[in-house]
Amino acid sequence: MELGEPQNLLVPSNTTESEGAELLAAVFEPLVNYDENKQVVEAAAESITTEDNITWTVKLKSGYTWHNGEPLVAQNYVDAWNYAANQDNAQGAGYFFGRIKGYDALNPGEGKEVTTKEMEGLKVVDDTTFTVELAAPFSQFRTMLGYTAFYPLPKAAFGADGKVTNEYGEQPIGQGLFKLDKPYKKGTDQTVDLSVYDKYPAKKPNGWTKLQFKLYNSAETAYNDLQANNVDIHDSLPASAISSAKAALGDRYQDQPDAGIGYIGFPLQYNDEYKDVRVREAISMAIDRKTIAETVFSGTRAPADDFINPAIDGYRQGACAACTYDPGKAKEQYAAANGPAKLELGYNADGGHKEWIEAVANNLRANLGVEVTVAPFEKFANILDDLDAKKYKGMFRMGWAIDYPSAENYLSPIFSTGAIKTGSNYAGYSSKEFDDLVAKGDQAPTAEEGLKFYQQADDVLIKDLPYIPVYFYRNNSGHSTNVKNVKINLLNQVEWADVEKA
Repeated sequence: MELGEPQNLLVPSNTTESEGAELLAAVFEPLVNYDENKQVVEAAAESITTEDNITWTVKLKSGYTWHNGEPLVAQNYVDAWNYAANQDNAQGAGYFFGRIKGYDALNPGEGKEVTTKEMEGLKVVDDTTFTVELAAPFSQFRTMLGYTAFYPLPKAAFGADGKVTNEYGEQPIGQGLFKLDKPYKKGTDQTVDLSVYDKYPAKKPNGWTKLQFKLYNSAETAYNDLQANNVDIHDSLPASAISSAKAALGDRYQDQPDAGIGYIGFPLQYNDEYKDVRVREAISMAIDRKTIAETVFSGTRAPADDFINPAIDGYRQGACAACTYDPGKAKEQYAAANGPAKLELGYNADGGHKEWIEAVANNLRANLGVEVTVAPFEKFANILDDLDAKKYKGMFRMGWAIDYPSAENYLSPIFSTGAIKTGSNYAGYSSKEFDDLVAKGDQAPTAEEGLKFYQQADDVLIKDLPYIPVYFYRNNSGHSTNVKNVKINLLNQVEWADVEKA
């Protein structure tokens, strides 16, 4: 299968991007999965129950073992989650544990010493049971638990200093369908080789046992290899290939709904050129989403008009007024707000984004009368690293594939104040009004009541535009003549146990 290079070593709690998550999903079994109706189904968990949305009891299924033969136990989850949440370990997904009671003790703030190693809210009951006490009610907690950050870690992951070792990050021991055959040397290895774990207790593939991820810097090169049967699965076909892929691949081409969103982001925290929301609105109104969706993507994208994707409950058609194409108003407002005369737009060249980013740049040149430079980064990991380090000051291409099926997942991890340091808030956007509304949604007694508050938080994003939603994804994938029954799930990951040799 084609894959872009993961941003970091293969540690679940430090993996917040799609390439690393795809790989780790083959190696680990999550507590829950999601069915075709976006409903939660238990995977490694036997049950996850609560009476008050505060205290949750997780019981594990029997039969799961680590790839080194040790049994999977409740302590493995508690150890992994405490490690992830500790600010001293600087894990990219640490923010996802912020609702657990005692998270604050592991995150006293920069320059302050962490004086405990454990969150008060995590307790092991016995080898197959642990409880999670949240700081406040959160009706979506069970739904979250299919996300990468919530995978467990074996004892072997930790060194004498209590840190996850580099050796483990290169060859993670999981409790899922596949085990790594050898360490993955990031930056030099062009493949990651895996084998089916023979003691995996759930469904295994029929008739094959070896999986190889091939790492590409170019989606176009990967597509050429797919056509030549040199790679068997490509789950993110480049825009340049979509118009011809159906004819070239026939029934081996798939176009299906997807819960992802494509954005243009602004580094608000450290570049004041974009500080005035009128500038951001004008840039948004200058983008011809409909033409980009129809021509660049051959109709396999939809113009975005909300921060919540239509695949998930909570989407409202036409919610974002500034997402409507209005070049006249855009130019007038940009001039009135004294928008910058020069704009730069960065994107990752390994993801097939060149065409639509060039189209956006042309829109901005024509409609705002400004100079626009397009800046390709070789890998997605590179632009993420520069944004993390607050080095890149231009606008940037960003995308979001959901971690779990909830409107909240389009809000907290990307735009909350807490996600600036340990989440995916690359804009550095912070709004108390937004944070408070998300908290109200979290604490509502039912998902339905929570959704009203999430939509109000969505309205704050629409008003402030820290990112510009440009399009809603569809998943465009293809497979070679060597395989059949290839399914891509809601999290944009392959259902490996279903894949068969053709």
